[in-house]
Amino acid sequence: MRPELPVLLTEGVVLLSICCPFCGQRDELEFVCGGESHISRPGPPENVGDAEWADYLFLRRNERGSSYERWLHRYGCGQWFNVARNTVTHEIQTSYRMTDPKPEPR
Repeated sequence: MRPELPVLLTEGVVLLSICCPFCGQRDELEFVCGGESHISRPGPPENVGDAEWADYLFLRRNERGSSYERWLHRYGCGQWFNVARNTVTHEIQTSYRMTDPKPEPR
């Protein structure tokens, strides 16, 4: 059962328009950002030191320009997918399924 979309006051707020690869174009309110995508988990836990594990858990690139993020269509199909977004202009360059290859930055 899908959760209901919360009632929010959005007067004067500019929302992103995100294209879910499964459902099509929807307002940002239907989605939840899951952070940076394409992050590789470090090797076997017994071979990973505390510093390397902390870097994996907490450090992100947070660069200006093209960024790759995971998004969940929380109030729609419930699927996770990736979004390539410009962090300066907030322009969404493309969205793609988790199984699709990472596109080249623009």
